[in-house]
Amino acid sequence: MSKPPKRFSQFIHDHPDVGSAYKALGAATKEAGPLDAKTAQLVKLGIAIGMRHEGAVHAHARKALDAGCTADELKHAAILGTTTLGFPTMMAAYSWIDEVLDND
Repeated sequence: MSKPPKRFSQFIHDHPDVGSAYKALGAATKEAGPLDAKTAQLVKLGIAIGMRHEGAVHAHARKALDAGCTADELKHAAILGTTTLGFPTMMAAYSWIDEVLDND
C-alpha cells in the first residue's frame, strides 16, 4: 500500500477528530453500494480528473494502483475524458498520473 503524503498525515495527526470523521465517511461511502475497490477508485479518479484537481488525481491514482489497477487502466481513465473535458484537461490529468507512476 502506498504511503499518504506527509501533509495529509500531519493534518490527521494534528486534527485526529477531523481525521476520524473523514475516514468514517470514506468507509461509509465504500459500503454504500456494490462497486468493488478497483472500480470505485477508477470512478473517483474520473471525478478527480473532471474536477481538474491535481492533488485528488495523485491520491486516487495511488489508491487505484493499491486496489489493483494497472498503469494502462489509469491512463485510459484520463484518455476517456478527452471528449467530455477537452484535450488540454486530459493531458494535464495524464501528466499527473504519470507523476504518480514515475514515483512508484
